[in-house]
Amino acid sequence: MTELILERAQRLELRAEAHHLPVTVLLGSQGLTDAVLKEIDRALDDHGLIKIHVPSDDREERVEMYHTIAENLNAARIQMIGKMLVMFRPSEKAEKEKERAEDLLRNAPSRDPGAKGARRPASKEDAKGAARKAPAKKKLTGKHGQRKINAKSKTRRVTKKAALS
Repeated sequence: MTELILERAQRLELRAEAHHLPVTVLLGSQGLTDAVLKEIDRALDDHGLIKIHVPSDDREERVEMYHTIAENLNAARIQMIGKMLVMFRPSEKAEKEKERAEDLLRNAPSRDPGAKGARRPASKEDAKGAARKAPAKKKLTGKHGQRKINAKSKTRRVTKKAALS
């Protein structure tokens, strides 16, 4: 199999999505085995975007594992920071789940009138047919429509200490 190559914009978007994901696969002390590859394959099928933690201290070995996983499982390399690898492979299961979540978010306000972001009817009549009142405007008094300010005493209060000095 070959490695999946993505455009830069797609990688940046996936990198942002992966930021909050928990680690899905932890490699053990034996490194990259067939069992681990099967587990990564299963995780990619289930989630599409996963994080893999590699405990190895050897950077070259981690990079080699990163390339091997991408090649063997037809996945895209998204990001490698330290011992954390982020991999992506489009999966039907993950796409259907994402579409379902987006659909729920799109339709949520229309189903629940009390939901945040619910739209009001465009006309002056609400859903029950009763006319809505316009909000009351504050009355402005004073010259040129300015608000009238309460005139306070302009005399300065003198304290005992100031009076004695």
